[in-house]
Amino acid sequence: MRARMAQQNWHACLVPSSDPHLSEYLPDRWQGRPWLSGFTGSSGTLLVSNTHAAVFTDSRYWEQAEAELAGSSVDLVKLDGPLVPACVQWLMGQGDMTSAQTPTLALDGAVMGLAQTQSLRDALTAKGWALHTRDDVLDGIWANRPGLPDAPVYEHVLPHAVTPRSDKIAALRQAMQGHGATHHWIATLDDLAWLLNLRGTDVEYNPVFLGHALISLDAVQLFVADGKIDAALQARLAVDSVVVQPYAQALSAMKGLSPSSVLLIDPKRITWGLREAVPTGVKVIEAINPTTLAKSRKTNAEAAFIREAMVRDGVAMCAFYAWMEQALGREHVSELTIDERLSAERARQPGYVSLSFPTIAGFNANGALPHYRATPASFAVLSTPQGLTAEGLLLIDSGGQYLGGTTDITRVWGIGKPSAAQKRDFTLVLKSTMALSRARFPLGTLSPMLDAIARAPLWAEGLDFGHGTGHGVGYFLNVHEGPQSISKAVPDANMAMQAGMITSIEPGLYRPQKWGIRIENLVLNVPVPCAVQDAEPGTPEHGQYLAFETLSLCPIDTRCIDRSLLREDEVQWLNGYHATVLQRLKPHVSGDALAWLQTRTQAIA
Repeated sequence: MRARMAQQNWHACLVPSSDPHLSEYLPDRWQGRPWLSGFTGSSGTLLVSNTHAAVFTDSRYWEQAEAELAGSSVDLVKLDGPLVPACVQWLMGQGDMTSAQTPTLALDGAVMGLAQTQSLRDALTAKGWALHTRDDVLDGIWANRPGLPDAPVYEHVLPHAVTPRSDKIAALRQAMQGHGATHHWIATLDDLAWLLNLRGTDVEYNPVFLGHALISLDAVQLFVADGKIDAALQARLAVDSVVVQPYAQALSAMKGLSPSSVLLIDPKRITWGLREAVPTGVKVIEAINPTTLAKSRKTNAEAAFIREAMVRDGVAMCAFYAWMEQALGREHVSELTIDERLSAERARQPGYVSLSFPTIAGFNANGALPHYRATPASFAVLSTPQGLTAEGLLLIDSGGQYLGGTTDITRVWGIGKPSAAQKRDFTLVLKSTMALSRARFPLGTLSPMLDAIARAPLWAEGLDFGHGTGHGVGYFLNVHEGPQSISKAVPDANMAMQAGMITSIEPGLYRPQKWGIRIENLVLNVPVPCAVQDAEPGTPEHGQYLAFETLSLCPIDTRCIDRSLLREDEVQWLNGYHATVLQRLKPHVSGDALAWLQTRTQAIA
């Protein structure tokens, strides 16, 4: 990297965790940051100068980054705010670049988001720096760099694909015309897959495929690699005026727009390189992708399939946890075997496609790492045939992709006898999960405003957690989707909570080197009657309200609860939840799994 920097007269290089589609999970071709730095977390940015290098990442990955970067020449910068000012501050502290008249930072504009690149350019310009964005900074230095994935694209079909793509395309065109646009560009893979009812396996854990789409008022140009869409599927797409073209021609199509075009793009969902390719004279309208809003609002039919997927997921967890509790102290049980056995149980369920993210099984101190993953080189053992090796808390965060929905759930289990301190922490997190799960709020409430409801029980004790409280979830799509986010994010109008949205509720509490606790369910926004009995529905004072329907179906370990910390209304909610879990799952399990389910859903007094 530094040899290339010297040849190009670049004074620093930035390598983000990103691809041309701004994906969360990246195809191997764009895994340049872990290849260069050794830090394998799913989120982080590498900055390289002539004499120094640093990885910038948030609190979810600090312990992991410290361990993986130890002894290397790469430093860790702990992010507790936006990336851009932190990167600029770091660059200004590098004394080896002060001699340059106009120092240059290079990055690949084809994989850097438009809004973030604009912010970085403005900040660098104010400091007398130049920004170079026209080259792939990994070209020529990464021997045997992986190519583009070549797995085939397939259709998401009835009964699960309940809305035809022709209807989705028609609704999109109506939204385009509302903006006065003649064309719209989609680069984000979840938007693309949702719009066309297509799925793929190009990105691990997310059933999407690499592609771009240029939508006009009478046609859709779909850019994918040759051979990924067979002739029969191309013919079915053609019925809806979807024309398949080579992936490599996407940029040329953008450059070929006529000056009379009016192009709608989402600045948060398009790269700097694509925006730079828009011809001079083309009018550009910046607004959120209409598909992002549309796919966040699941239809009643989709919600019904999601509830079925939650039953399948719950059945798998019953079978797994029944095995685990019997195996502890009698068999070899490690974080690795937990991952393997739980994944195998999900794979047995009808409609299962894949995991929705890498399973996190963290025992004791490992559970304090929010994005921990056991590896063959480093994992904790819970038991051997000779007995338990240790007591403590086991955190399992896992999920699956089913044809009828996407799941994501976290549970914490006591191994042996939990301590009083562990019970207190567990109960405080449970109170936080319940507080938000029980909330009612006006339709259109901006999702970040709900964050404090979940944190309040922890804040009252002087405690907090460093990650968001909740993320949107797709419909057999990405496990992390927007636009809603229950977090400390700066809210915007597109984060308004609407009926049909599915979001996680996952507060946590982490004691480094000791244990971690996170209790997570997925919830569905559902309309509720007016909260004030004597108010007329729809009046400005009260309006329409939403509540959360808890979708996830798995018991919460009552052995870890400090009963003295729970109010009676909280006990009623928990007992009611467990009654629902038992009622929904009981018809689908038997034997050891049924016995485990009945035991773990018993009411507490």
